[in-house]
Amino acid sequence: MKKLILLTIAVTFMATSMVGQSGSEDTRAQFQFGLKAGTNYANVYDERGEEFRADGKFGFVGGVFMTIPIGKGFGIQPEILFSQKGFKAEGSFLGSNYGLTRTTNFIDVPLYVAIKPISAVTIMAGPQFSYLLRQKDQFRSAGGTFEYIEEFENDNIRKNILGLAGGIDVNVNHLVIGARAGWDLSTNNGDGSSQTPRYKNAWLQATLGYRFL
Repeated sequence: MKKLILLTIAVTFMATSMVGQSGSEDTRAQFQFGLKAGTNYANVYDERGEEFRADGKFGFVGGVFMTIPIGKGFGIQPEILFSQKGFKAEGSFLGSNYGLTRTTNFIDVPLYVAIKPISAVTIMAGPQFSYLLRQKDQFRSAGGTFEYIEEFENDNIRKNILGLAGGIDVNVNHLVIGARAGWDLSTNNGDGSSQTPRYKNAWLQATLGYRFL
């Protein structure tokens, strides 16, 4: 949470500085379409509050977004993103140390309510639907490194995760600098079995986009 607050303050300060320098026209009432790419810093947490220690990892994020105005200072912003999440963990078993890096590939579909106090700043929040495509586990131990990859077709609706996300965009002419934070509301155990972890994803996201005006 501290990182998110500092990131929001930094982006807001940058937006204020850019507004004073750009002098660009007010585009808040225009329909916009754009492309964006950047990085996630993701981790997981135990939804039952039990002890689980993991470190965050970086992953790629990229996709498309639309801005649908409903008046000058208000609108809807849906996005469709390819998003990599996951975590890193270390431990020991029978006296041997091991490491695990999990990378999960999702299609994220956030649907934001967007508030536009000024042309250069958009503040947004809303639900996000995440569709699990692929999971890769990389195990490291004294015996070597091996990978296990699992593909998903999303025929099980519980593989699709509901979450919340929010953040801020800084709009400077055609460029869009974005910062987001999000977390899952539902767990990632597809069929509720004990063999599948019940952990939830949480992530910070930074992107650079181009909007077509």
